Amino acid sequence: MRAFRLRETGLAPDLTEEPLPEPGPGEIRLRIAACALNFADLLMIQGRYQERPPLPLTLGMEVAGIVDALGEGVSGPAPGTRVAAFGSCGGLAEFGCWPADRCLPLPDSVSFRDAAAFQIAYGTGHLALDHRARLQPGERLLVTGAAGGVGLAAVEIGRRMGAHVIATARGEERLAVARAAGAHEAIDSETEDFKGVLKALGGIDVTYDTVGGAGFDAALRASRPEGRLLAIGFAGGDVPQVPANLLLVKNLSVIGLYWGGYMTFAPQVLIRSLETLLGWLADGSLRPHVSHELPLERAAEGLDLLRTRQATGKVVITP
Repeated sequence: MRAFRLRETGLAPDLTEEPLPEPGPGEIRLRIAACALNFADLLMIQGRYQERPPLPLTLGMEVAGIVDALGEGVSGPAPGTRVAAFGSCGGLAEFGCWPADRCLPLPDSVSFRDAAAFQIAYGTGHLALDHRARLQPGERLLVTGAAGGVGLAAVEIGRRMGAHVIATARGEERLAVARAAGAHEAIDSETEDFKGVLKALGGIDVTYDTVGGAGFDAALRASRPEGRLLAIGFAGGDVPQVPANLLLVKNLSVIGLYWGGYMTFAPQVLIRSLETLLGWLADGSLRPHVSHELPLERAAEGLDLLRTRQATGKVVITP
């Protein structure tokens, strides 16, 4: 089978021929139909991601496909079942193996492309906004990096949960994507006096920050009393430093969210969240935005679209 493999951190991955993997105990093997790319794939190439599976490895964290074989002790999903699955790697290939308990059967109405594109981005957004920040209808939600895959999903989920959504992104084209996803207001992230603009809008109850840096600091200072700031990622490169005196004076909370960590210490929370999202996806409440769909031999091009921020929403590879 073909697989997009990383041999050594810091070097470009390449497309290789690999033996067909055999599912181990508790695993299923998938014939992969779609794999969505993530910023974490870029960090893994650089050796900067928080999880470091042993090398060499096949990149790709979230997939959808058809169950092809069952490992020892696995009774289902049965071969032929359409499922979505997630893990730390293995998706950019024609076949791959995943723990059976990480596989969700797909309704007929959900395409492979959408199933691959929704898991991490929407899972992160829902777990952060619902489980961690307890976002309430009518609250003001700020989403930074709102035209990227994770940010755009948070815009949709926030709107679905009844929040007033304020999106930030760079440039009018990307802001238009955020508005189309449900943002009530959209602000260019390079606007001067960003903090002042947020305060003029009435302040922020919940911040969903994927970028870090100056935008996080502006949101912190524009937060309403009892505001919650979710640290999701640092795509801008600068990790915010939070003055504890501001937290004290305004009764603010800074909340971290690493979606994949829940599979280790509270997998049932993660699975329940994905089941909720799958229902919303099936009934049309969510519509994953995929800006590029590419074949496996163009996976490097797909990663470059993420690296140069030319993609909006998700990039999906179809083996």
